Amino acid sequence: MNTYKVITTEKDFEKAKAIRTAVFVEEQGVPHEDEFDHFDVLGGACQHLLIFHDGEAAGTGRLRFVGNYGKLERICMRKEFRKHGLGSVIIESLEELVRQAGKTKFKLHAQVQASGFYRKLGYVEASEVFDEDGIPHVVMEKQEQTATIL
Repeated sequence: MNTYKVITTEKDFEKAKAIRTAVFVEEQGVPHEDEFDHFDVLGGACQHLLIFHDGEAAGTGRLRFVGNYGKLERICMRKEFRKHGLGSVIIESLEELVRQAGKTKFKLHAQVQASGFYRKLGYVEASEVFDEDGIPHVVMEKQEQTATIL
């Protein structure tokens, strides 16, 4: 069973940081000082999530509100949990938090190699390719339609 929770304890926050270290720092070579920034504090400007698969922490992501949209950041999955459909669980969970805040716009910096995954979830490219920590990225956005009452 797949579930998510907003991180509220230091113990869970350490699990999320360990996942990010394994994926971004160790696998992809992102410098540790670039991966972790001033937004990586509990109770700060970001909400951090853990995704669980059969009770085990499998992935993480964070959400930051910038202007009128939710910016999905630091989305990653432990290697052994990839290809189980959990990436979409992270995105859908982060989007739900954005909706709960009354917003309908989403933005993220996608690694180019993952842009097809985000397109399947309704995101469109909104920039040229740019370098972020030696990895090609593109800004992707999604806007949900709000219902109007006639």
